[in-house]
Amino acid sequence: VSNAGVGMVGPLECQSLAAMQSLMDTNFFGLVRLVKEVLPDMKRRRGGHIVVISSIMGLQGIVFNDIYSASKFAVEGFCESLVVQALRFNVAISLVEPGPVVTEFETKLYEEAERTDYSRTDPETAKIFTDLYLRNSRDVFASLGQTPEDIAEHTLRVIEAARPPFRHQTNVAYTPMAALKHADPSGALVTDAFYKLVFKYDAVLRFGLR
Repeated sequence: VSNAGVGMVGPLECQSLAAMQSLMDTNFFGLVRLVKEVLPDMKRRRGGHIVVISSIMGLQGIVFNDIYSASKFAVEGFCESLVVQALRFNVAISLVEPGPVVTEFETKLYEEAERTDYSRTDPETAKIFTDLYLRNSRDVFASLGQTPEDIAEHTLRVIEAARPPFRHQTNVAYTPMAALKHADPSGALVTDAFYKLVFKYDAVLRFGLR
């Protein structure tokens, strides 16, 4: 089970390349190092199961989560590319894709975001992040957030499945988001929907979550 991960949230201009590279080294290359270590023996034994804790943000990018989403997209692409070869050796790969999970991980991430200096970005972007994104995120976590125990139960079901799924989303509230993306390959539908939720109907979004 690959579960190592770090987060990053905020305007792109306020994040250093070194911090981005460190995040990718943990979230993506940490998984790659693990798979390189265990896959050869699993192939020799013609049996095994690699379970990867991914994220719904590996399927749909979320505003101000650019680098974190990129790392999870990399995880998804890596596993999607590898799964066909692995099946030839009777090795299963499963991606567990949670939405928001209420832990100290998220609490510390958002506390740090509230203390960060946003002078390296323009005032409008800083205001959008602090006044819209952070406020809406609190409502999202309060209404849709799962507990770590819930994610562990989902993961256990994936591990014990007779035919392990390749993808398993833990929060049905995010199914429509994934469906929107698949419904329109051009990306216009989901982009328009998110733009309106963030910039036009954020009050409706918060009211609906509550």
